[in-house]
Amino acid sequence: MIDRIIVEADKVLKTLTNNVVSRRVHPDSHVIEDKTLSVHEKKHSLGLMRVNHCGEVCAQALYQGQALTSRDKVNRAAFENAAFEELEHLAWTNLRIRELGGKSSIFNPLFYLASLGIGIVAGSIGDEWSLGFLEETERQVGKHLDEHLQLLPENDNKSRAIVNQMKIDENEHEKMAHDSGAAELPEFIKKIMFLSSKVMTKMTYYI
Repeated sequence: MIDRIIVEADKVLKTLTNNVVSRRVHPDSHVIEDKTLSVHEKKHSLGLMRVNHCGEVCAQALYQGQALTSRDKVNRAAFENAAFEELEHLAWTNLRIRELGGKSSIFNPLFYLASLGIGIVAGSIGDEWSLGFLEETERQVGKHLDEHLQLLPENDNKSRAIVNQMKIDENEHEKMAHDSGAAELPEFIKKIMFLSSKVMTKMTYYI
């Protein structure tokens, strides 16, 4: 039990202090920074990547809460594996934020705690509903990333490379949840999730 507490506490610290390292090569590592990005374009890209970074903080907390309360060992392992990939997304977006001259959102701890609570509640209700919540989350994240690909400056190819790979990974997480027996969530729950994500987006774009 003590070992488990230490491991979970380490996850929290790494997530909120941005002390994470990607196992994979950063998807933008082969892309040369476009020097023609204007100050306005850099600021806009920074805001979008800060939103994406906070989204990954939320995802990490959500998976952590679900893994803690999952009743099935296979599902627990799936949540933990997906969490590792979300850590990679954290590393990618964090570095890109620094390259653009900014900082991650000051609201990250708030959204982390909220997402951790949601993950614990979802997992406690039952694995099929927890997986359903995960599937819907990833579905909405996929749409959100598609929107960011439209909003990012055309010549910000480094940010685009990161978002593209994130979208591929999120689609895999959605498929994993579906194939593992995810339950279809009620429409009002989906709506609440959508509205909550809008609040997060508005708060973290600027700060």
